[in-house]
Order: sequence, then C-alpha cells, then structure tokens
Amino acid sequence: MKALGAFSRFIGNTFAIWVLLFAVLGFLLPDVFRQLTPWIVTLLGVIMFGMGLTISTRDFAEVLRRPFDVGLGVVSQFVIMPLLAFALTRIIPMPPEVAAGVILVGCCPGGTSSNVMTYLAKGDTALSVACTSVTTLLAPVVTPFLVLMLASEFLPVDAWAMFQSIVKMVLLPLALGFAAQRLVPGFVRAAIPALPLVSVTGIVLIVAAVVGASKGAIAQSGMMIFAVVLLHNGLGYLIGFAAARLAGLDLARRKAIAIEVGMQNSGLAAALATAYFSPLAAVPAAIFSVWHNISGAVAASVMSRMTDDGAAPVPAPRPGA
Repeated sequence: MKALGAFSRFIGNTFAIWVLLFAVLGFLLPDVFRQLTPWIVTLLGVIMFGMGLTISTRDFAEVLRRPFDVGLGVVSQFVIMPLLAFALTRIIPMPPEVAAGVILVGCCPGGTSSNVMTYLAKGDTALSVACTSVTTLLAPVVTPFLVLMLASEFLPVDAWAMFQSIVKMVLLPLALGFAAQRLVPGFVRAAIPALPLVSVTGIVLIVAAVVGASKGAIAQSGMMIFAVVLLHNGLGYLIGFAAARLAGLDLARRKAIAIEVGMQNSGLAAALATAYFSPLAAVPAAIFSVWHNISGAVAASVMSRMTDDGAAPVPAPRPGA
C-alpha cells in the first residue's frame, strides 16, 4: 500500500503532464479513445465519489465560521466565469456549439484541483475547499439555470434534464462517498492514498475521449478555442483576485478566491456537453481541463512569492485537501 500511495502521489503531483499527454493521444488515436465517450458520465461519477470520500464536516463548518468569505467565493464563481464566457462569445466569432460549450464551462462549479493549487500558492486552503464544496452542491440548480439564461440562443437547453443529470453525476456519488466515511471508515482510510490516481485516471480518460470524438473540429478550430479558453481562465484569475481585494480580504484569501474562480470542474462540463449538446461543444471543456492545470500551477508558483505583511492571520493550509 505504501508503494501504491507513493505512486498515486506522484501521478497527482504530475497531473498536468498526464492530462496533456492523454489529450495528445486522443488526437493521435481518435478511434481508440472515442470509444470511451459512453463512459464519460461513469468516469465523472467515480471522480465525484472520490471527492465525497474526502469531504469532512470541517469543510461545512468553515461556511458557518466565515460566511462572508465563502459567500464571496461562491458568488464570484457563479457570476464572474459565466459572464466572462458570455462576453467572449460576443467578442470572438465562433460556431454555436463552441459558444454553448464555452458558456457551459463558465457555469460549472469550481474544480477540485483548485484546492491543491491554493495550497501550493500559500493561500487559504480551508476557504478554497469550502468554496469548492458549496459550489458543487449548488451546481444541480445553479448550473442549468445559468446555461439556460446564457446559452439558449446558441443551442436548445433542457434545464430540467440537466438538473437531473447533475444530481446523478455529482450529488449522488458525493453522498455515497460521504456515507462511506461513516459506514466503512476502515475502507475509506485504506482507499484515500489511491484517490489521486483514480481521479487523474478518470479526468485524463474523459479528456482523451472528448478529443478523440472531436479530432476534426479541433484540427479546424482548435487554436481559436484555445485562445478563448486561455482568456477565460486568465481573466478569471485576475478578476477573482480583484474582487477579493475590493472586498477587503487579505492576501491568502485573495489567492484562494482567484484560483477558485479561475479553475472550473471541466469534467462536469465535458460530460454535460457530450450528453446535451454535441462532441464539438465538449471541446472547450477538454482544452480547459488541460490548460487550467498548467496555468494553475504557474499561477500558484507566482502567488507563492507574493507577500502581504499587513494581512491578518488565517487558518493554516490543510495539506492534501
């Protein structure tokens, strides 16, 4: 088990490399990886079950202890990224499927890798974990509503069906994982060291499947989609940081909010786009998944060097959150 845990940590620490590698493999071997498309929902469910195994009551106690901080993070997540996505679809000409996919990425909750990046940035990791947990729980209602409001002019949106899917893909696996902590704690303790390996495997296979299913569209429009994803992600970091600063938060909290806003649950976006739009609509999510892990590591490195001597003390980051 020690060897498996060490290997799992290595895979988790090199996440961005594996995502990039499998994106390339999906492009080079589309016939192999597009066969995984029907399994995208299952793969996402496995990832969410793993997240459920790690959620603790401390994460929700953080919401009660610091409602303003968490509320700011949640509101920023569900306001900044959707509106940025919508603005980009207005500024940059793109096919309706791509526009819907960009907006869908923007309307999803924060990605779990934001917690790791916040820790590496020497930010407020407890705040990041709380924000990710709350936005994920709100996603079944908020994400379909936002997609309906912002993307229905590009493609038909079945908000009710999307709500049901998110409950099945996200809330149910989360609840099962959380319940497993109480019912089989020994199993959970034994399984936790392997979770990074399971999560990385799930997301890289989702990325490879989406890329494989959309090779032609990527070859034709990949650079444009990449430019949109780069702007969406980068502006998310900057505006998230600025919003936290305007709200008077100290540097550690600004880092957490910035990274939380900029990094999305692109696996969920890919699953929803594949199910309700088209393979092309899932391409922004696949590219976002590759890019935000690279940009997140860079942002964390830059932020870790930032100092704020006048900042109020915050709770110590919780490694492995």
